[in-house]
Amino acid sequence: MSLSNDKPLIPGEALIYEDANGVVYARYRDPPHSEIERWIVGGDPVGIAKAQGKLFDYSTWQDMMEESDNNPILKKYLQKAIEAFYITKENK
Repeated sequence: MSLSNDKPLIPGEALIYEDANGVVYARYRDPPHSEIERWIVGGDPVGIAKAQGKLFDYSTWQDMMEESDNNPILKKYLQKAIEAFYITKENK
């Protein structure tokens, strides 16, 4: 699922918009285009991140970074996560 449809919109074809868990999706209403999978067109960043299979959105990451300035335990585990990220990235 992507934030936008990979293909250009089909002129003259009606769309249906759905709101599910804070994410707005679009899909074609009429056959044969109704077989095309729905795509994300907007919504809440947290909902979009979850719909795309991400652990959290960017604002949550920013919140964790700010909180780690005052929380040594959180800072320690974020540092460990960053170390693990770089180790796994080097091993690719």
